[in-house]
Amino acid sequence: MIWCVLMIGILLPQSSAHPGFFTSIGQMTDLIHTEKDLVTSLKDYIKAEEDKLEQIKKWAEKLDRLTNTATKDPEGFVGHPVNAFKLMKRLNTEWSELENLVLKDMSDGFISNLTIQRQYFPNDEDQVGAAKALFRLQDTYNLDTDTISKGNLPDPEHQRANGNLRYFEYIMTKEKDTNKSASDGQSDQKTTPRKKGIAVDYLPERQKYEMLCRGEGIKMTPRRQKKLFCRYHDGNRNPKFILAPAKQEDEWDKPRIIRFHDIISDAEIETVKDLAKPRLSRATVHDPETGKLTTAQYRVSKSAWLAGYEDPVVSRINMRIQDLTGLDVSTAEELQVANYGVGGQYEPHFDFARKDEPDAFRELGTGNRIATWLFYMSDVSAGGATVFPEVGASVWPKKGTAVFWYNLFASGEGDYSTRHAACPVLVGNKWVSNKWLHERGQEFRRPCTLSELE
Repeated sequence: MIWCVLMIGILLPQSSAHPGFFTSIGQMTDLIHTEKDLVTSLKDYIKAEEDKLEQIKKWAEKLDRLTNTATKDPEGFVGHPVNAFKLMKRLNTEWSELENLVLKDMSDGFISNLTIQRQYFPNDEDQVGAAKALFRLQDTYNLDTDTISKGNLPDPEHQRANGNLRYFEYIMTKEKDTNKSASDGQSDQKTTPRKKGIAVDYLPERQKYEMLCRGEGIKMTPRRQKKLFCRYHDGNRNPKFILAPAKQEDEWDKPRIIRFHDIISDAEIETVKDLAKPRLSRATVHDPETGKLTTAQYRVSKSAWLAGYEDPVVSRINMRIQDLTGLDVSTAEELQVANYGVGGQYEPHFDFARKDEPDAFRELGTGNRIATWLFYMSDVSAGGATVFPEVGASVWPKKGTAVFWYNLFASGEGDYSTRHAACPVLVGNKWVSNKWLHERGQEFRRPCTLSELE
């Protein structure tokens, strides 16, 4: 039967179910293929029903012609021995065959296929999670109910443009009020963007976070911006980068955030994603009370960990980070690969352990997280920025780039200005990978990415 072939073709490629579909766009693509297969199965069922009805229709047309002829002269019709035999045969066997055809259930194959595929369907948790994501997007990006219900999400270019417009309005206001500023410090304070008359500095963190996600709340003055540069970086004369130095761009001054351009190739990105996809599981966070890893509603994504020995590409990426930062990666954590789901986000957090979390990385035995390296492995149509609410910095995803910053001062104290967040993904699919570098092994190394540890 065609159903046996169809079911085998559909079921063999499937793997075990992945709970928490809504937390990973990458894994949600599997659902598209599952639904496509079911639609194909449904069409086959419809075709089978149509073929069945076509056969019944032919039966009806044939019997209609025979009975019309027979009823005109019943005695003369059955007086012919062949007609009499065929009448006996039809009523004794053929009508039974027609009955079996009418009673035949053509949906068995489709229902069986659907029942088996159902184990791979999203569950109530996924539906509720996706619904909460829509509310989160509505709140973060100031979307009205009518807009989001109709799916008319804003053009990502307009989203950026709105942020730029507010910034230029701020610059114009500053030029008009230059006489009111007595010093650079006063200028910074007085020209801080405001929301309904409230200085951004004094807004709750949640509001600052959401404003930065929308491209608002920029408060770096032109004087500070002029100190940001682009440069070629050879990793302190590292042989790998003398002839082909890396391209650096200053994203922010305090804390110093640097972006590396064209630092990971499309082929490397695809290799990393292929290695990570089968292992993606719900991202976890450290519970400060128990010290254990747990899931949290404020982190909506799935992640996987890749060790350098697993693939030459991962090893090469690790060494590239070491060459460009001057920091030993042998004591770093494995490369973490993350894919964000519907409205995927990671609310404001620190990468390093604070004084009230002395056991956060005790099991690793490599000290605190001294620095963070973050690869962007996809462009994001709208949303998905990395923001630093304490200082007002927004870093937007750009495929093939990476950003780097120190989490600790030279004294070993944590830099609380590095508190950051991953904004909800409004439209698109966000893939990132990060490397957390630890204190152990850095004692006698010379960092070569930043000119100084502040």
